[in-house]
Amino acid sequence: MHYIVLVALLSACFLAVVQPQYYSFSPSVGSGSGSSYVLSGEGRITAVRVWEANNNYIYGFQFKYGALWSSVVGIKSGIPQEIELYEDEAIVQISGKYAHYVQSVVFTTNRGRTLQVGQPSGRSFNMYPINSKAELIIISGRYSGGITSIGAHWAVVNQPSNWAGLA
Repeated sequence: MHYIVLVALLSACFLAVVQPQYYSFSPSVGSGSGSSYVLSGEGRITAVRVWEANNNYIYGFQFKYGALWSSVVGIKSGIPQEIELYEDEAIVQISGKYAHYVQSVVFTTNRGRTLQVGQPSGRSFNMYPINSKAELIIISGRYSGGITSIGAHWAVVNQPSNWAGLA
């Protein structure tokens, strides 16, 4: 219940800042057991780190917003896989596989680059914004030993003048 209230409050805060036609939410996938998390920051996401240990499921996430790294959600276990985004590059899709845990995740950018981490087994998921000009701004979900669910929030952060040429 607290998780639903938290997501509703976050959504309301972002709708107050961003234009509603550019905001959308991709509902969480996974078993959803454990503690809730929200990974957010100010500005655009400029890098992503994902932890997966021993060729297993996803253990943790960290985003860099502008020049600042967020806190880690989940667990730092194993060697993180990372993608640093180019200027005017944004995450426009999250896909992967899940069972009890999120087994694998693929972050895809508007330039077609990907960060693929984890073992592709389980049920498939695919998340993307409703509006083609929006990008990933927040992930939320639950974790217990590893990431048990993931959902995505999409909006227009700051639209560069050449965005249309990148989409």
